[in-house]
Amino acid sequence: MKRLFSLLLVAMVVSLPVRAEESETLSGRTLRKIIERQGELLAEAAKQGDKLDQEAFRTQAQSLTHDYERLLQDNPKLGAGYAAYGYLLGKVGMRKESIVMLLKANQFDPDIPLVKNQLGNYLAEEGKPLEAAQYFLAAIKLSPNEPLYHYQLGTLLTEARSDFVKSGQWTRAALDQAVLHAFQRAAELAPDRFEFAYRSAEAFYDQATPDWAAALKAWAALEDKAPTPVERQMMRLHAVNILIKLGKPDHAQALLGTVDEPSLQAQKQKLVAQLAETAKK
Repeated sequence: MKRLFSLLLVAMVVSLPVRAEESETLSGRTLRKIIERQGELLAEAAKQGDKLDQEAFRTQAQSLTHDYERLLQDNPKLGAGYAAYGYLLGKVGMRKESIVMLLKANQFDPDIPLVKNQLGNYLAEEGKPLEAAQYFLAAIKLSPNEPLYHYQLGTLLTEARSDFVKSGQWTRAALDQAVLHAFQRAAELAPDRFEFAYRSAEAFYDQATPDWAAALKAWAALEDKAPTPVERQMMRLHAVNILIKLGKPDHAQALLGTVDEPSLQAQKQKLVAQLAETAKK
């Protein structure tokens, strides 16, 4: 499960709720400044990528950890402080220490969705998908309009499908419906994230009893959103595949004839072969 959630987490910059009453205190102002510095550091690190100055990053991260230690020593029940500190520790590879801080954050403030999400990530990586799902669901309940939480729930339910069904708490039909809803909700909440819409359409392939008509509409809609000609034709290949499954070989053949991108010829030939097999039946 370790590979499931790395794609989107790398782009996240910590965003934590500092309560209005806290913002009027010294601890609240101090925490806000630390979070701002942390966000700038992580954003710059993501921007630099492989060219990152590791020593400079380590020095700045260490400075932040010292500030967190002082803040939490003076404010041992500051949930948002533990949450932000735990997030930073996780980003610098101190995984176990990160979880300790996140658990403290959850203890002192159980209403921080980012904390629920990060604990869900940890449990998923530890091979505990049922427990992870509860944290993702809690994050969604606290922040229902955050697309990432829906996306990660859908990913977890898909990748650990057998665990959920074996638990007896989920039927395959209920699980399939939850997966579709999770990915579709993520796509609705983030219409500018093409990868969310793509995964939503792709989820039909994972269903025990797919609604191919709905899948065809999803891929057709994606073709309109695809940013490049190659990606638009790739969406068309998916539509061809669905048309074959719907028993519409003539429509599939006509659409397939419009795919001329050289980089897609291998995928195209596979569909040509499928159509040939269909014609023999």
